[in-house]
Amino acid sequence: MDPEAPLHGGTAAATCPVCQDTFVPAPNKRYCGKPCRDTAWRRRHQVRAVPIIVPRSRPRRPLTVYECEACATRSVGDQRCGECGSFMRRIGLGGRCPHCDEAVAVADLLDEEVVPKVMR
Repeated sequence: MDPEAPLHGGTAAATCPVCQDTFVPAPNKRYCGKPCRDTAWRRRHQVRAVPIIVPRSRPRRPLTVYECEACATRSVGDQRCGECGSFMRRIGLGGRCPHCDEAVAVADLLDEEVVPKVMR
């Protein structure tokens, strides 16, 4: 037996699929009113959000410029000095200069900190 069917000639109450209120049904009426009908239409026709894909993290060592405190030699990606063998200190992110092939940090070019100290 249908729970929304009228019993012995009485009126049945239908339930609105949006707000779950009961209302007196009419032919071709699925919602209790225009606001619920509009809400249902917006839900059916909303554009699906494109999922955000976060790129995988890359190691920073190959992109980091180091400088030896003893002999002032700079290198990209190597933490140990090739001349004296001591460990070098990190200057910041950078790479090789396309003109002179020297190790250049981005902070040297911009005169400011590129990566906040919190991220290091």
